[in-house]
Amino acid sequence: MSEPDTPLGPTHQNDDEHRRFVLTYVQPGLVGLMDGSVSTLAPIFAAAFATRDPWKTFLVGLAASVGAGISMAFAEALSDDGKISGRGSPWSRGWICGGMTTIGGLGHTFPFLIPQFTPALITAMIVVALELIAIAWIRKRWMGTSFWTASLQVIVGGAIVFALGIMIGSL
Repeated sequence: MSEPDTPLGPTHQNDDEHRRFVLTYVQPGLVGLMDGSVSTLAPIFAAAFATRDPWKTFLVGLAASVGAGISMAFAEALSDDGKISGRGSPWSRGWICGGMTTIGGLGHTFPFLIPQFTPALITAMIVVALELIAIAWIRKRWMGTSFWTASLQVIVGGAIVFALGIMIGSL
């Protein structure tokens, strides 16, 4: 029998255990996924519109995704040792945050392995939409945020960065 859902995820016998799980794994992963999915939009889509070359765009996306992942891993690991906050091991949080940041950026980078520009661009845009929906769902499931509120917040932020990338790439 599955556990019933609450606004903050599955119910647990031990609320402290659930809170620790969210703080140690879900929150750093969500921050990473949000950062990777949104912060890499500008460089990837700027490269796409500036070059109209899927391979060069892929290389920029790969560099932006891996670089952002490394940066976020160190930022998370060095920001809090977990002793006072109860957020768990800084190194595990760093790996989770950095890994999810990289994954978030690579999601809309991989479509640029398609050699034709227009299909690569359309596929990348679809992946971005799916990433933003996944982030909103995770925020609803684990952080207690309304799906529509989370969607609006993520879409507005993503749209601003996406538009900035297109603008810069079109100069």
